[in-house]
Amino acid sequence: MTLSTTGAGPTVSLLGTTALLFEAPGAMELHSQQRIWALAQEAAAWPEVREAVPGMNNLMLSFVRPPRALDELKARLAAAWEAVAPLTREGRVVELPVRYGGAGGPHMADVVAHTGLSVEEIVELHSAPLYPVYALGSHPGYCYLGGMDPRIATPRRPVPVLSIPGGAVSIGGAQTGVSASAGPSGWNTIGCTTMTFFDPARDPPATLQPGDRIRFLVEGIEP
Repeated sequence: MTLSTTGAGPTVSLLGTTALLFEAPGAMELHSQQRIWALAQEAAAWPEVREAVPGMNNLMLSFVRPPRALDELKARLAAAWEAVAPLTREGRVVELPVRYGGAGGPHMADVVAHTGLSVEEIVELHSAPLYPVYALGSHPGYCYLGGMDPRIATPRRPVPVLSIPGGAVSIGGAQTGVSASAGPSGWNTIGCTTMTFFDPARDPPATLQPGDRIRFLVEGIEP
């Protein structure tokens, strides 16, 4: 059930009986994501909310029990979204050495074919930005990153790969990311790095948090 589907405003959809998804309008960008962080912080203090989980340009709220007065809740979310100021988080800068291409980057040739750029140009463009961590999700410790150069954007693979290793550095559409553990993926893997992104014995268990930033360091380029 969708509670609002206006083109210019946010959309709120039910997820089962004890959760909902708030989707912000507009494109994915840091300013909008900072407002999502702020909205999550505010909504987490509402008495009926069990957990507020920011995603990419969206926010999931789960509840202790099925919420009542959904129209009132939707209106409160919309009002909070309009009033909230971006939450700036000065997190850590984490540098990740990456070996591009070769066996650890089996889909580099596909990115070359799609973009028309050379391997060296792709590596230069991919390693240039300081990528903000927008959100965690997909699997434990995985970071959704913003800030990739649109010149190396490459569509997701038509047939997903059954398993890529942890540390795989990949491009999917207009985003890039690093796999935190082995598993299936529809993204194009262009390199690999070594880092432990998740440890349940730590507090917090995820190595990176929203507001941290990642810089990819070129450790080498393999044919």
